This record gives sequence, C-alpha cells and structure tokens, in this order.
Amino acid sequence: MAPPNATDIEPDATTTPGILELAAELRAAIMRTSRILRTQASGDAVSPSQLTVLALLHKRGPLTMRQLADIEHVQAPSMTRTVNHLCEGEFVARAEHPTDGRQVVVSLTEGGRQVLEESRRLRAAWLAGRLEGLPPADQATLHRAAELLLEMSAR
Repeated sequence: MAPPNATDIEPDATTTPGILELAAELRAAIMRTSRILRTQASGDAVSPSQLTVLALLHKRGPLTMRQLADIEHVQAPSMTRTVNHLCEGEFVARAEHPTDGRQVVVSLTEGGRQVLEESRRLRAAWLAGRLEGLPPADQATLHRAAELLLEMSAR
C-alpha cells in the first residue's frame, strides 16, 4: 500500500497530533524558504514565473505553448504573455511545430540558459551564506533532513 499524500492525512485516532504539528511546521518552513529562494534568484531580468519556464525548457527541451501552460497549470493567454516577455529578452525562441502548423514550439536560447545558471548560482549563494553561520551539528541535521525530504518526495 502506498503511503498517504499530505492531503490524505486527516486527524483521527491513528494520527498523532505530533505528526500533524510537524507536517504543518515543515510545510511552513519549506514554503517560506522556497519563496525567498525564488525572489533571490529572479533578479531584474525575469520574474519567478518566467524563471520557472526557463527551467522547464532546460530540463525537458523544446515544448509547445499548450504543454507549457498545462505543466504550469495556467491558461494559454497567461503562458503567451510569459513567453512573449521571454522572447523580447531573447531568453527563448519560437519556431513552427514540425508537424502541426497551428502550434508553436518554444526553446531555450543561450541567453536564457545564462539567466537560469545565474539564478541557480544566486540561490545557492544565498542558501550557502545561511548555512555557513550554523554549527556543524546543525548543518549535518539539515543535510539529513534534505535526504529525507528527497526520499519522501520520490515515493
């Protein structure tokens, strides 16, 4: 039997209040850290949502506008605005779909790759600066926590 998703957990006789409190604390800490990292990484060139599109194109390769909108759970007009801005900055390029002339394929440019690499460097630097100030035992605890979070998210 698969482990429950966070949304499947409801307080009952089998769920201890301690687990629910831990889940709430972890959710808040992860969300806040994620929000800060997103703002640290975007700089002036692109917004956090535009940066997400660049990361998607880097990871998955060229995608249609519909695929991008579906992956990001946004409406097509929203994705069109995002891609238009990225095109203006020459961070992505549009091309005709090879088999369907009604569609457009979006791909990452070298400029987009550079913005993405810089944003990753900024996020890593911000986080490294916070980690450096911690005692070695706390750094080891966070290292183990990162391993556990990755394991949990892979289930």
